[in-house]
Amino acid sequence: MPLSIYFLPGHGGRISNGLGQELVRRGFDVMGRETLGDFKKLRFDAQVETVAEDLKASFWHHDALVLANSYGAYLLLQALSLSESFPGKVLLLSPIVGEFSNENTRMGFIPPYSQRLQELAKSGKFPLPRCCEIHVGSEDWQSIPDNVMAFSSLVNAQVTVVQGAGHSLSKMYVAGLLDRWLV
Repeated sequence: MPLSIYFLPGHGGRISNGLGQELVRRGFDVMGRETLGDFKKLRFDAQVETVAEDLKASFWHHDALVLANSYGAYLLLQALSLSESFPGKVLLLSPIVGEFSNENTRMGFIPPYSQRLQELAKSGKFPLPRCCEIHVGSEDWQSIPDNVMAFSSLVNAQVTVVQGAGHSLSKMYVAGLLDRWLV
């Protein structure tokens, strides 16, 4: 029987493509939420509550594996903030941890409750996950490395800044990471 993993892809992502497909290839039963379709139509609070309920129902144990990418990581962190400390392993790739903008591209994003995660972490009220690893590119203007490192230092997460990488970490880097993390 294959092991299960909970996966939240980035904005508009599918669990059956890309990273989700790689997890299936590695023999995992991939569960989670696609960040499009009916789920995307839910208001933000309902999305967060749905993720929290998913985790409580099937993944709230010491051996649980949870992986989230970009905006999916933002949803996951918001969901984790609603409960006690998550007992399983969490891997976040290029997580959104609040608002961001880039003058060069003239793009930005202010997610709902953009200050909430930082405020909870600074006040010591964010429930620290048992095991959380974060990987972010040094050139990522969406998951700004300084913001990710500041947040992670408050929530007991190990951060790796991938030199020269942007928001999308290379397939080769992620494959090597999965080789180690999924053991």
